[in-house]
Amino acid sequence: MAAMDLFTKCDEFYPIVARAQKQGYYPYFIPLSSEPDRRVIINGKELIMLGSNNYLGLTTHPKVKEAAIEAIRKYGTGCTGSRFLNGTLDLHVELESELAAFYSKEDCLVFATGYQVNFGTVSALVRQGDVVFTDKLDHASIVDGCQLSAGTVKRYVHNDMESLEHALAGAPAEAGKLIVTDGVFSVEGDLAPLDKMVPLARKYGARIMVDEAHAVGVMGNNGRGTAEHFGVEAEIDLIMGTFSKTFASVGGYVVGTHKAITFIRHQARCMIFSAASPPAAVATVLAALKIMKAEPERREQLWRNARKMTNGLRAMGYNLGTTVTPVMPIHIGTDLKTLLFWRALYDAGIFSNAFVPPGVPPNHSLIRTSVMATHTDEDTTEALEIFEQVGKQFKIIP
Repeated sequence: MAAMDLFTKCDEFYPIVARAQKQGYYPYFIPLSSEPDRRVIINGKELIMLGSNNYLGLTTHPKVKEAAIEAIRKYGTGCTGSRFLNGTLDLHVELESELAAFYSKEDCLVFATGYQVNFGTVSALVRQGDVVFTDKLDHASIVDGCQLSAGTVKRYVHNDMESLEHALAGAPAEAGKLIVTDGVFSVEGDLAPLDKMVPLARKYGARIMVDEAHAVGVMGNNGRGTAEHFGVEAEIDLIMGTFSKTFASVGGYVVGTHKAITFIRHQARCMIFSAASPPAAVATVLAALKIMKAEPERREQLWRNARKMTNGLRAMGYNLGTTVTPVMPIHIGTDLKTLLFWRALYDAGIFSNAFVPPGVPPNHSLIRTSVMATHTDEDTTEALEIFEQVGKQFKIIP
């Protein structure tokens, strides 16, 4: 029997992508030729950006840009090594101190990417004999960290605390236990019920880690995320976040007790064996954090825009699911209809994100949209007019 060529799977997959590209409904890897702001330029055409995670609109803030430039002037363009060895700058240490203080936690560790934070933290902490409990809609970085760990993985029904308790009750009493959940679920836009999760964790002796990637700068009176929103910050053992959204940069972090962070700092393989975040990226986050704390009106404007868009889309008849955040998923259903709807929005002047399997379950494809603090009334009004026009064209709304 002839051996299977390793690249056979590539040959079989290629026609799917090629067909979508040829017919004009391929929605991925689209290059921007402008700043990732409220409006962007693609192939010479201006579109309203409703596919960004730049919630507070800080990527174009003059102070943020100047901080990055000054960091390059002082430190150069890269760290040329891992944090573990030669790649730690005083900027990294300063940022970790500022973030720990922001969350009133003892310590913080900065990673080169947000994906690495979840992947590295979970895989470092969960060992043989331990059990990790994850929401079925948790981010892929959490899923991958669980798969790399040597522990037992138990998944519970999305935001279902009865399902979580059943899983907790079925785990060995002597096992180390970690519950990991998104705070704001990045596609659905809903919140993990942390106020109900905390009592369960304490009842069964479990630790809690919350991914606040889409919540920091958005949720809570001070923008500290879902834990602040529910008033349970002190009860959350580990809080992670990313720099690629509100903080207008790239990278991520985890905060917690000094002993827990020290362990992760010496055990997280993807941090130890990856180059450190470049100076410009770190300086950007420091500047963004200062602005976020000093200008709460940005978050207030973000929520005004979110309410206007959410109320407007729902009034038209769009199915936005359970979202309660500036993330607004428009549920379509079939893959092809979703991709064609994405293309129609694009042609009409809106940049959005198309989610099809495996990013979502089969027949649950959707368009993910989100707003920024910097969107103007003109932007949101025009966007709603486009959604009404295209929605009726596709008979998605009456």
